[in-house]
Amino acid sequence: MEARFPLDMREAVRGFLAPGLRPRSWFTLVCAIVLAALCVGPAGAASRDGLSMPDRRDGRVALEGTHSGQVALAGPQNDPAALAGPRSGRVALEGVRDGRVAVEGVRSGRAPVVWPFGDLLPGRARDGVSAQVALIGVPGLQWSDLSQAGTPNLWALTGKGASASMSIRAYPRPNRASTCPVAGWLTVSAGRRAGSAASECELPPVPRVGAGGSASVPGWAELASFNAATSYQATIGLLGQAVRDAGGAVAAAGPGAALAAADKSGNIQQYADSVRALGDLSRYDLLVADVDDLARAWITQPSATTTAPAPDLSAEARARAVASADRRVGEILGLLPAGATILVAGLSDASAASHLHVAIATGQSPAGEPYRHGHLTAASTRQDALVAITDITTTVLRRLGPTAPEGAVGRPWTLGGPAPASVSGTVTELADADLASRVLVQVRAPFFAVFVAVQLLFYGLAALAMRRRWGSRVPVATQVLAVVSGAVAVSTFLAQLVPWWSLAHPMAALIGTIVGFAGLLAALAFAGPWRAHPLGPLTVVAGVTSLALLIDVMTGSRLQVNAVTGYEPVTGGRFYGFSNIAFAVYATGTLLALAGVAQALLERGRRALALAVCLVYGLTAIFADGWPGWGADFGGVPAFVLGVAVFLLMLSGRRVTVVKLALVAVAGAVLISLISVADWLRPSDQRTHLGAFVQQVADGEALPVLGRKLGAMLGTLGNWQLTVLSLAALAFLFLVLARPSRWGASALGLAYAQAPALRAGLFGVLTTALAGFLVNDSGIAIPAMALTVAVPLTLAASIRALQRSGPTTPEPPSAPAGSTAPPGSATP
Repeated sequence: MEARFPLDMREAVRGFLAPGLRPRSWFTLVCAIVLAALCVGPAGAASRDGLSMPDRRDGRVALEGTHSGQVALAGPQNDPAALAGPRSGRVALEGVRDGRVAVEGVRSGRAPVVWPFGDLLPGRARDGVSAQVALIGVPGLQWSDLSQAGTPNLWALTGKGASASMSIRAYPRPNRASTCPVAGWLTVSAGRRAGSAASECELPPVPRVGAGGSASVPGWAELASFNAATSYQATIGLLGQAVRDAGGAVAAAGPGAALAAADKSGNIQQYADSVRALGDLSRYDLLVADVDDLARAWITQPSATTTAPAPDLSAEARARAVASADRRVGEILGLLPAGATILVAGLSDASAASHLHVAIATGQSPAGEPYRHGHLTAASTRQDALVAITDITTTVLRRLGPTAPEGAVGRPWTLGGPAPASVSGTVTELADADLASRVLVQVRAPFFAVFVAVQLLFYGLAALAMRRRWGSRVPVATQVLAVVSGAVAVSTFLAQLVPWWSLAHPMAALIGTIVGFAGLLAALAFAGPWRAHPLGPLTVVAGVTSLALLIDVMTGSRLQVNAVTGYEPVTGGRFYGFSNIAFAVYATGTLLALAGVAQALLERGRRALALAVCLVYGLTAIFADGWPGWGADFGGVPAFVLGVAVFLLMLSGRRVTVVKLALVAVAGAVLISLISVADWLRPSDQRTHLGAFVQQVADGEALPVLGRKLGAMLGTLGNWQLTVLSLAALAFLFLVLARPSRWGASALGLAYAQAPALRAGLFGVLTTALAGFLVNDSGIAIPAMALTVAVPLTLAASIRALQRSGPTTPEPPSAPAGSTAPPGSATP
């Protein structure tokens, strides 16, 4: 869909550089150069609107729009100048090392004209079909279904090609976690999440066959209207229409395949019940085949009803269906022409629970290199051996040649890291990934129930310890437990270093692993001389929290995948960068760690250095949170900017005013907007969700997205567990720590007196938590997790401050003021 801006930003750049236009000032010229550099992107990246969409295999790009014919941009950057024959009416443009493009006219004999911004030449990429792709959909196929004896064809294909687990999340049905075959096929058709109005899974409708082998999908208009009205605004038929518009021939075998291969009108160019009935497959550029043995066996089993989810197949029935599907896949592979790119995908669930599914690719990839034995990946997940169902559409189109329309949100499948050398090792590894994701779904809810209950119990016991006289051991034990409690949040991510999900009792293994890491961090916090300072243990735990998550997000966010407080690949909401919960933990750790470091420097008289260190690391942390290549966190940046600003203002002794907060909030919004626009200027298949949101704004699709986010944020208030946890933490902070303790003085007041930087850090955390709650769809989860880190660590600092100060007694009330009236006068 074309952007609806009155003036495209790239066109504005061209306007600055148009022949005959003189820049009004050096400032204008510099702005033009900067904008041009942004628009060109890294390594001559293709533009959003197809102005230069290079085929990276040979460096060639065809640009249309000239009266004389076509302009061909050919050759890699270090090629010598080349010239096309004059009879073809083509002019050859060659890129040189410095990024310039030389234009030579043969017939006129003129000297070459050098244009310094070749990627900004006007025109539009010419679409065309230049390959053959076969998409074989096997709805319900999981990696645990494969075996050398039971599925020899799929086993051999795994050894030959690249493979990954695939998240098949489509448009969700009410109160149902699994994805139906119709939704999976329609998602491939639309390139984004799609589905149907059916509450339970049904088999795809059988197409109506017309003259010459063409066909149409019954009920297509209703399906199109339903998906257009959802918050995802999916346009079904996008895949088939794009191939057809490029002059390609599309064929479908099976009802599910017809849904994916149909154009926007619901018509299929060539349809048959089986692949063999389609005849010579070399006639088709795109073949889509539906191998529905698993899905059909699950949906049509005798115990299935139309009002309740179908029960899972028995092991024997599932094995029979998988074996039948493998035989059909083998038959299709034997009919395909040599050189075709083959994609095999488990496009939906065939069970009540959702799973990760099979993704295999052989042949040539869109990048030009062959899919060899190894892992698949995609820019949509940034995770090795993990792709998404929406990536299939873009992979097919990029391989065939047509530019993927803006409605397709996926990214092409590319080669990832190495897989185990043996097929058995590869299958076992990918089946284990599904096991980890499935176990995570099962343990997440009970874990949070236990987590909240333990936190509430801890606050209650800590309140008793602060209000009563229990001797010297109770405060020490309370301090240790507080440090352990503050380390639990980051330990939920560190637990991913241990395969707890593969143990016999995963819930117990998860809790034990988290407690173990939290205990190790607490031991480190009390291991050195820093334990004597009120902020010593706090700084250690907060510093490890900040650095661990910073390093993780810079190296691919692997600790967040399948973490109980991280991403669920099965759900497929997000796969990289900072999740909202991870952001809350990271921002809290960063601010408290900076408070500890600043306090140490202030006590040494290094005030300027303290402010400089906090400013530099704070800005670095914000950059890491928002940068598309790392955190890619849209809502976190404004909240984090506010928190860091409040922290720095209080640390420097300046007043925090409403005007200052408003200016900082605007600055945060501008910062994330600039980052998002910079991401949007990259090629569409390299953007993160930040750039995708800018495109949605351009296309007028932002309001449904914002509405969905707002609804999700407000919906989190219904999570009574996290809401109660947040309220309990705030009550403990202000009604227990901030009030006079059994020692006579306010524990929090003594901590502020001995470590003034703690006050700045704590208020920075509270500001970030509140702003994060308002601007993120995770809502109440952000303050809940932020306070889970901040309040226990603040308690530990307060107890240590009380121990250092010794018992105090409240000052007696002052005597009544004497009368100032003259002697003998009456009292009113």
